[in-house]
Amino acid sequence: METARIVTFVVVGLIVAAWLRRTRDKHGLDFAATGTAAPLSPREAELGLLPAERQDTERPGPRPELTPVLDAAAKGDWQPAAALLAGTHGDWERRMVCVDGLAQAAIRDDAWLRAWRAARPEDPAAALVQANTTTKLAWKVRGPRIAQHTTAQQFEGFHDLLVRSREQIAYAASLAPEDPSPHVVELWTALGLGYSHDQLRSLWSLITERAPHHYAAHYAALQYWCAKWRGSEDLAREFAARAAASAPRGSLLTLLPLIWWYEHKDDTARSGDYRTAALTTQVNAALEDVAAAPADHPRLPEARHLLAWFLVKQKRHTAALEQFLLVDGYVDALPWRYHTNPAAVYCAAREIAVRRSRKETPRTRRAQD
Repeated sequence: METARIVTFVVVGLIVAAWLRRTRDKHGLDFAATGTAAPLSPREAELGLLPAERQDTERPGPRPELTPVLDAAAKGDWQPAAALLAGTHGDWERRMVCVDGLAQAAIRDDAWLRAWRAARPEDPAAALVQANTTTKLAWKVRGPRIAQHTTAQQFEGFHDLLVRSREQIAYAASLAPEDPSPHVVELWTALGLGYSHDQLRSLWSLITERAPHHYAAHYAALQYWCAKWRGSEDLAREFAARAAASAPRGSLLTLLPLIWWYEHKDDTARSGDYRTAALTTQVNAALEDVAAAPADHPRLPEARHLLAWFLVKQKRHTAALEQFLLVDGYVDALPWRYHTNPAAVYCAAREIAVRRSRKETPRTRRAQD
């Protein structure tokens, strides 16, 4: 990662960072063309909600256990990171959240990670963080634009880094055969390198044998099956429905049909499309799943963000506000992360929920539910 060529790719990635989110303005949310959110209303201030400039755009929710570890890493100390990941063995969902946070930090400065790997060359956690860092760096270098707006240099760096990541993933997996995490990371490599459907299914079996209801794995696999990537609308819908139907309550996998809907329908949907009986039933199922999930489920904030969006679009403003109150301060989640200014879009949707929830009567809320 310290070669001149990789440095060049990193610079390219930083140049295209402004494009890392799609702009969507079809919803008519109340923020200026510059992406500047309106100031807080008196009611929002009364509720203790934060303005757009104070929203964390790098996390979907608080990660208190990561904060001191990242602080230590910034000073070159890798041992807190090693201790943290040692404590996540067997808690695979939490492990991936921690690995993701550490990989993001290593993209900015990997001196601590290189020191860790030098001190413990066969540490499976260090190898996993390295593999995830390389994979994330590849996607950062590529940028989010469609192929015709992505340069040959970006594609070259993207491909080279993903090939390298595949080798690093295989090594990490060999050090901890019981851990699904390297294979979860590989889903993003598979997406970028264009694994065939059969290759993806083989990789998927490695994950589900170890963690059949892994939320982060299902999210990544659903992206692969989406029409915009390696699958189709029907394949993605079937994958989401099958996973949601077979998952235990509290796993949050009932969010998958909503993610499928957002990925394939949201761009062209009209107001009434959000309030069909079928979509309302799916939102209700997801609400029940969230209520049944452990309070410390590491993916719970992501679920609440998506529910807040759908509830606003379904004009269930009181229910939407309940979700906003539980995640306010963080906006790195679907759907906000798809926008150029996620905090502005988040605050615009939140303001609608705040303003209109005061007009909902108990009878109205019962009818919506």
